[in-house]
Amino acid sequence: MATQTVHHAAMTLTEHLPILQVLIPFITAPLIVFVGRRELAWPLAFIASFTSFVIACLLLSKVIGGGVISYKIGGWAPPLGIEYRVDAANAFVLFLVTGISTLVLPYARESVSSEMPERTQTLFYALFLLCLTGLLGVTTTADAFNVFVFLEISSLSTYVLIAQGSYRDKRALTAAFNYLIMGTIGATFFVIGLGFLYMATGTLNMADLADRLSGQYDSRTVRAGFAFILVGMGLKVAIFPLHLWLPNAYTYAPSAVTTFLAATATKVAIYVLLRFIFSVFQPEFLLETSALEIIFYPFALLAMFAASFTAIFQRDLKRMLAYSSIAQIGYMLLGVALLSETGLMAAIIHLFNHGITKAALFMGVGAYVLRSGGSFYIHLQGLGKTMPWTSAATVIGGISLIGVPGTAGFLSKWLLVQAALEQGYWPLAILIVASSLLAVIYVWRLIEILYLSTPTSEKVVQEAPLSMLLPLWLMAIACIYFGFETDITMGAAKAAAQALLSGSSGMMN
Repeated sequence: MATQTVHHAAMTLTEHLPILQVLIPFITAPLIVFVGRRELAWPLAFIASFTSFVIACLLLSKVIGGGVISYKIGGWAPPLGIEYRVDAANAFVLFLVTGISTLVLPYARESVSSEMPERTQTLFYALFLLCLTGLLGVTTTADAFNVFVFLEISSLSTYVLIAQGSYRDKRALTAAFNYLIMGTIGATFFVIGLGFLYMATGTLNMADLADRLSGQYDSRTVRAGFAFILVGMGLKVAIFPLHLWLPNAYTYAPSAVTTFLAATATKVAIYVLLRFIFSVFQPEFLLETSALEIIFYPFALLAMFAASFTAIFQRDLKRMLAYSSIAQIGYMLLGVALLSETGLMAAIIHLFNHGITKAALFMGVGAYVLRSGGSFYIHLQGLGKTMPWTSAATVIGGISLIGVPGTAGFLSKWLLVQAALEQGYWPLAILIVASSLLAVIYVWRLIEILYLSTPTSEKVVQEAPLSMLLPLWLMAIACIYFGFETDITMGAAKAAAQALLSGSSGMMN
């Protein structure tokens, strides 16, 4: 009898995993503020993040074969009640977001201590968890308005996190304000789009929306809703030319914040875009409106080349990596625009691979900032010799960014080329390879500065502390591991692509 009770309790707990994923960091954030002790803030934040990561791994293991987990909030069945729904597409994103946050937190201890005053450090960890909560909620929910609510939770905390960089550079305040304005415009467009969809269908549940929208693709209301949602999320994703908030936000935010945002925030926004494009509006709508050919193709190609060229001429490593991120978003959009299983797989895998690659690179930048006092190239000259472990891991991230064979970055770019060739778009395949070669220029410039330049200062620069090196090397090793061990990424991306391409049927049990 006792065994049955334990088994039943375990099953009940398993059924609650989707809501626990979001609730744990959400409850821990105010708890940190309530406790108010700096020495307890970090352990509480780390435990919450690690627990969410374990839950994400359990959820991914359950849905990677194509299954769906549905959780009804308060027992109210959708479409009246709010539903959390986990499938291969969002479980993969949950795995990335919680994994990154769990590794960023140990890294952040030294970084935050050096870049922020003591009085704000407790609040930093509370805001970090609120941002994590928002990102997890956006990814998990199957209610369109709930997406907006969680988007605002993550955005509001992000604005304050970026502004924390003002302790070192007052330009962080301007960067945070610009992001606030652009982010608010994006959120407003998004919620107006939801209003149009609600006007046309009378529902906000995504699966229900998809069913009621089919047959209404000629409606001006529906098309207006699609346009507003696309522009609103385009601002959050930083689609070229809606990217103007991103370079300054990444450059002037504290290093730990930049690492977390670069690896997760735009990736979650891309997931939302994918979910609305394929699961709510469905592939048939895209074919009827030619939206991908008119919008995604030109802006994706512009991003790949314009942002890469801009990155080449930067003198600040953080800013260079920020422009590189805009170019990499172009690759993901190109995969979506191809509207094929291989193209969508390439976009989803690149979303993951770019997340771990950028985490490694920005962690390296944070270590340089800690020891040399800045991320300008002039501060980094010759640090390859005095900070060998940091520099080696940063270079691994750099070669993954290029897409050198044997790294995670190669797999997604190879799939993207393959997707283009499958449809006979060989000029597109050439452009993908050509834009990747531009990455060679700015990554080589970094290697040259680290290893072939003489230090400008006679001061001996020490290696980064172990608490920063371990997460950095785990990310660098992940860049190589996922370049060879492709079963997890390919399996999850294939299941996700099939679910998304099947439209509203992919959201059904």
